[in-house]
Amino acid sequence: MSLSDFFSPLSPEKFSPKAGFYTSQLGLKATFYTDKFPDLEENEYDIAIFGVQDDRASVNNEGCGLAPDYLRAQFYSLNEGAYTSKIIDLGNIKAGASISDTYVALKMVVSELIKLNIVPIIIGGGQDLTYAQYLAYESLEQKVDLVVVDSRFDLDEEDQEGLAAKSDTYLNKILLHQPNYLFNFSNIGYQTYYVNQESLKVMNKLYFDVHRLGEFADDISLTEPIVRNANMISFDIGAIRSSDAAANANAGPNGFYGEQACRIARYAGMSDKLTSIGFYEFNPAFDTNGQTAMLLAQMVWYFVDGFYNRKKDFPLTPKSQYLIYRASLNDGTGEMLFVKSKKSDRWWMQVPYPTGISKNERFHLVPCRYDDYTTAVNGEMPDLWWRTFQKLL
Repeated sequence: MSLSDFFSPLSPEKFSPKAGFYTSQLGLKATFYTDKFPDLEENEYDIAIFGVQDDRASVNNEGCGLAPDYLRAQFYSLNEGAYTSKIIDLGNIKAGASISDTYVALKMVVSELIKLNIVPIIIGGGQDLTYAQYLAYESLEQKVDLVVVDSRFDLDEEDQEGLAAKSDTYLNKILLHQPNYLFNFSNIGYQTYYVNQESLKVMNKLYFDVHRLGEFADDISLTEPIVRNANMISFDIGAIRSSDAAANANAGPNGFYGEQACRIARYAGMSDKLTSIGFYEFNPAFDTNGQTAMLLAQMVWYFVDGFYNRKKDFPLTPKSQYLIYRASLNDGTGEMLFVKSKKSDRWWMQVPYPTGISKNERFHLVPCRYDDYTTAVNGEMPDLWWRTFQKLL
């Protein structure tokens, strides 16, 4: 089955200005699938944008399946940055006969694009599509680090039928899926009054990394090492405060500011490890003056900008481009190793694999902050190191 079987071609006139695009705008820089499906193997595209027009499992936010074309009208009117972009817009995946059909289509598309070394940018649709995005990694046979930007965990109890994920329960599907290849889950920006305490206990029991919105109030750069650890990211527009992004029926008065959301998107683009990202739950029916569409377009722009500014300092080769730092714990149990990139000044910590766990590697690299290093220098074990070691057991 060809990827072209999943997509509906675009009609650029629907999202182009009446006078056409300027030569500096992305609308004249990108390639669009209009009649003949592009040869993705021969053409060296870096990024593929496509929409998924399915909102059947989006809870209380019907209409978000219309998001892709509203995003295009704003995104392609933005100017290209200081790089030569190679972006292909593949059009839209229409809703399948069943929600499961949509999941299969999205899974296959994301998987094939990753194999072609093309980073997919998914414009949904409900956030339940994260489940299909995750399933794409099954055929790649690799462990997955998933980062979700959301005000909630989406870990509520399944409906009685339990046949399909919902936008507020899809994480259950991911956690229970077999074979399980989820290594780590991180949530950025949850709001405690939206999260039940049992869910928090589950997260702690699984040694997952969950971070309250308030942790980033004074410094959004604290999200960078969390995002840098992700293979895939799912961004719920509802994580942004309603004053900045009203186009979501579940939007609340608190959340990230628009500029913070753009910073997170740029950090995602800069991550050498990240291979797919999805932006979900944008509902044009609630958009005032197109403000949320503009913000989402700017977030995607920042992701692209980050992508073309990747430092390519992961994996850590050559060794001459890195500095090794050592720290000893107060209790005398051992020594911790940290790595700093000369290119980007970014930090990683080395967490050794328990004996007999890995035959090929001696340690697992985890993105961290300078503060984690100073904690270790003061003789204390960083919490991130401990949680990672527990997951390796």
